[in-house]
Amino acid sequence: MKNVLLSLAIPCVMFVAGCGGSKTSESTPKEEAAAPAASAPAIDEANAATLTGKVSFTGDKPAMRNIDMSANPACARAHAGAPAKSEEVIVNDNGTLKNAFVWVKAGVPDRQWPVPTTPVDLAQKGCMYGPHVIGVMSNQDIKIVNSDPTNHNIHPLPKINQEWNESQPPNGDSKLKKFAREEVMIPVKCNVHPWMRSYIGVVNHPFFFVTGDDGTFTIKGLPPGKYTVEAWHEKYGTKDVEVTVAAKESKAVDFTFPGA
Repeated sequence: MKNVLLSLAIPCVMFVAGCGGSKTSESTPKEEAAAPAASAPAIDEANAATLTGKVSFTGDKPAMRNIDMSANPACARAHAGAPAKSEEVIVNDNGTLKNAFVWVKAGVPDRQWPVPTTPVDLAQKGCMYGPHVIGVMSNQDIKIVNSDPTNHNIHPLPKINQEWNESQPPNGDSKLKKFAREEVMIPVKCNVHPWMRSYIGVVNHPFFFVTGDDGTFTIKGLPPGKYTVEAWHEKYGTKDVEVTVAAKESKAVDFTFPGA
């Protein structure tokens, strides 16, 4: 009888030991996989690189077309001195493009980049959005203000983020909105005034820039490495450039868009 019990006990002990061993082997990989996420590498700001450049335009400078606001007297009165102009294409005096969105499209280290606590403003004034193009980080607030004596309707049209459509009364309280996912670009329209248009670039990191009156851009703080940099324009599309930067290096990256 003792021999029978002993023969039954041995497989049970082996089975329990086997289960215990299996549990240990499963938990170890989980702990090893979780470790890298908990210790994301810090960026050495002292050795960070900088990208500078300009977005140029070639060809005949297109005329900025007038916007007819006569259907809405409140909007028309805001431009009584001179008609409002479309901002689809603005060629600066130095032959560069305003409102081009330049960003590092690929190569940025995968880490949680700090999101600025200061919101980016998007104004509605004179029945026009301003700025025409803005850039924000994912989950950064956008402060939307209506300074006009008429109702507006803010309607972003994202393909990746959640779409929303909200009215804002004349001189009403500002709205704080954000987008959770990277998306370049998100067009914004006003359902009340069809000529109103703006664009928002949403990026997971801080390496982006919107060109202004001189068409130049500066992107600071990049870790050394190889990157794909993209310039986007509302009318002329996108252009990509690959660039490699070393520690503390400042490198020029230029883009050129031909006119139609």
